[in-house]
Amino acid sequence: MSREYRVLWAGRHRRPDWELLCEQYRKRISRHATVKDQWIKVKTGSDDPKRKRVEGEALRAALPEPVWSIALDVRGKHYSSRQLASQLARLRDEWPHPVAFLIGSDLGLDSALTESANQVISLGTMTFGHELARLALYEQLYRAVSIQAGISYHRDRF
Repeated sequence: MSREYRVLWAGRHRRPDWELLCEQYRKRISRHATVKDQWIKVKTGSDDPKRKRVEGEALRAALPEPVWSIALDVRGKHYSSRQLASQLARLRDEWPHPVAFLIGSDLGLDSALTESANQVISLGTMTFGHELARLALYEQLYRAVSIQAGISYHRDRF
């Protein structure tokens, strides 16, 4: 069964250096699954107190229907790389629609969006800038599809 991953991310900037790094992982992932990247930029000032809510609404509006949404948040569930690969394999087998990952801007994700997501996962307890979180997500997606495909990219450390 084919899989489509979408990465939707809010931010005020789209820097070429980060785009190049993310594109390298998207190319690798695309050998095993469709992957689409969508930048959500809202027209509010950087210090607008409503910006986080407006970004959340824009991210929600950009989600395809139906979709399995996974919000990235420091308070989310922690997965090892193998556990994430297993979770995504289960979704591949049981959910024939896109799986979308949601990444907030420098403000994080709006709580209404996080609460409405099918899952909330964490990349760890440290805080990452949204650009670095996006790159780390792509690396983990590639690692997950490599594990599923039996490619010797992942090495168990423990």
